[in-house]
Amino acid sequence: MPVPSIMRASLKKSNPLDDLDSRPRLRSDNRSPQSSQALRGTPDNKTTSRADNRVVPQPPETIPFRPPLAEFLTYCKVECGFSMATLEAYAADLRELRDWLIDQKVFDWAGLTSDLIADHLRHLDQRGLATASICRHLATVRVFTRFCHGTDRLPNNPSELIQTPKPWQNLPGVLGQQQVKALLAAPNEDDALHLRDRALLELLYAGGLRASEVADMTLDRLHMDLAVVRVMGKGQKERIVPVGEPALHAATAYLEKLRPILISRGGPSNLLLLSRTGSPITRIVVWQIVTKYARRAGLTDVHPHTLRHSFATHLLAGGADLRVVQELLGHSNIATTQVYTHVDRSRLKEIIQRHHPRP
Repeated sequence: MPVPSIMRASLKKSNPLDDLDSRPRLRSDNRSPQSSQALRGTPDNKTTSRADNRVVPQPPETIPFRPPLAEFLTYCKVECGFSMATLEAYAADLRELRDWLIDQKVFDWAGLTSDLIADHLRHLDQRGLATASICRHLATVRVFTRFCHGTDRLPNNPSELIQTPKPWQNLPGVLGQQQVKALLAAPNEDDALHLRDRALLELLYAGGLRASEVADMTLDRLHMDLAVVRVMGKGQKERIVPVGEPALHAATAYLEKLRPILISRGGPSNLLLLSRTGSPITRIVVWQIVTKYARRAGLTDVHPHTLRHSFATHLLAGGADLRVVQELLGHSNIATTQVYTHVDRSRLKEIIQRHHPRP
C-alpha cells in the first residue's frame, strides 16, 4: 500500500523516521544519512548521505522492513494524531524488534509469529528491562501487528493471544506543599530568564501540565480574563484547566517584561515560552529547568511529572472529587487517576477520627 504524497510531505521533518534502515548506524549523531530519503523514491538498496551526497549501500536485510514501518508511523501521526514522543517510542521499539528478528534470520514482518514475540519479550527480560518497559514494548507490538493485519501484511494478529505482564504498582513521587513552595520560589533575579522560569514552574503546578504541554502552549491558549488554559494533551485531546492567581501573575510578568525581549531576538512566534534566543523550548529544556531549580531548593529526584503528581495529590488531599482530578489531568481512564488515592494517607486518620463511633 503506497504512502500518499500528502503523508510523505508531513513526515519529512519527523524524527521517528530517522534510522528506519540503520543496521548498524552509519552516523555517530543518532541520525542516519538515509532518513531524509526514506520516503522519496530512493532505490531500495541505496541511500544518499546528507553530508556529501555519497551513495551509501543500505543493509539488504532491512529493506523489507522499511515500507510497513514507515506507513505505520505515518498512520499514527496523520490518522491517530499521536504526539512526537509517542512516535519516537514506537519507532525505537519496532527497530529493536526488527534487529532482533534479523538476528533470528527472519527478514520480513510477514515472518512475525506469536512464538517470536514471546521470545523477544523474554530476551528483553534477560537484558534486565523493567516489567513496565517490557509492557510498553508489547503495547507497541500489539498496535503495529494490528495495523499489519488490517493492511493484509499479516494473515492474523500474532500478538492477540499474548498476555501482558503485570508490573508492580509504583507510587509516583510527590512533593509536600512546603517543598513545592521552595521550588516555585527558587528562580531569582540573578537568573537572566527567571521570569520565564517562574511562569513555567507555576503553570506546571497550577494546571498539572505535562512537560510537552507547557512547552507547546501558545499565547491564544492562555486566557487571563477567565483564569484558564486550554491544553492540547495526548492524542490531540483538548481540555480546559483553571489556574490560580500566582500562575497568572507570573505569566503576566513574563509576558510584559521578558517575552518582548526574547521575541526581538528570534522573530515572531505564537508560543508562550521561549528560549534565550527567542526560539521554541522543548520538553527536554523544561525537564532541565525543573531539575535546575529543584537542586537549588535542596530537592532530589524531581522532574516535571513530579509537579503533576503533586498537583493531583494535593487536590485529592484537599477533598477534590476523583472525577474532577481525572478531567483536569486529561486521563481517559479513571484507573490511571486512582493511583493518587494511594499516595496521600494524611486524610485517612482525620476521616476515621471524625466519623468512627469510637475514634
